[in-house]
Amino acid sequence: MSAASTPSPPVPVVALDDVVAVIGRFPALAGASLSVERSEIVLLRGANGAGKTTLLRLCAGLLPVERGVGRVLGFDLATQRTLVRPHVGLLGHQNGLYLDLTVRDNVSFWGDTVGATAAEIDAAMGRMGVADRLADVPTRTLSAGQRRRTSLACLIARRSQVWLLDEPHAGLDADARDELDATLRQAAAAGATILVASHELERAGTLATRTVDVVAGQVRATTPDVANPSTNSEREP
Repeated sequence: MSAASTPSPPVPVVALDDVVAVIGRFPALAGASLSVERSEIVLLRGANGAGKTTLLRLCAGLLPVERGVGRVLGFDLATQRTLVRPHVGLLGHQNGLYLDLTVRDNVSFWGDTVGATAAEIDAAMGRMGVADRLADVPTRTLSAGQRRRTSLACLIARRSQVWLLDEPHAGLDADARDELDATLRQAAAAGATILVASHELERAGTLATRTVDVVAGQVRATTPDVANPSTNSEREP
């Protein structure tokens, strides 16, 4: 009888090795290396301009790899950027909504890209509190907080394998923040991988399974804890 084979180690969902990404002529990532496994919630911590947003955009397939090796869900970020995009959800500083469409139309648009059912779309809207009276309201008439809720509902409806969130709690009231946190924990438990860039270290730190320091375009340290928030008091514009 042949000996049982040793199972292969899991392939990281995000695997960056000495990655350089250039915006204009500026190396916004200058040799960043990072490995993230399935179901992790990783907090990206760093000062303004450190490269957190660039790292998220790179993982979303929106920036090319100039040097090094980068893979997300097995897709090569140098040659397969368009292939990774349907599998990731990016929430940046801008909400990415179509302002002339209603709340329901926006969520339905993104849900339809992955074949979400009407029930799933309704559930996503209800989860973020934009169902009922807000469902058929044009998005341009919403408050900033309501638009942020709508963007999060779109993200939920997309059922992405990788969630890339840039200051996701910005503009949300206390109830919406708590609901978002619960949603992220449930998504991770269901197998999603989540990267969160945030200056709200106390709140984001309670979510994260790991904290990564981004300094001058490089990943400098990984720790299970969030350090003193006073060292990261700056706010991104």
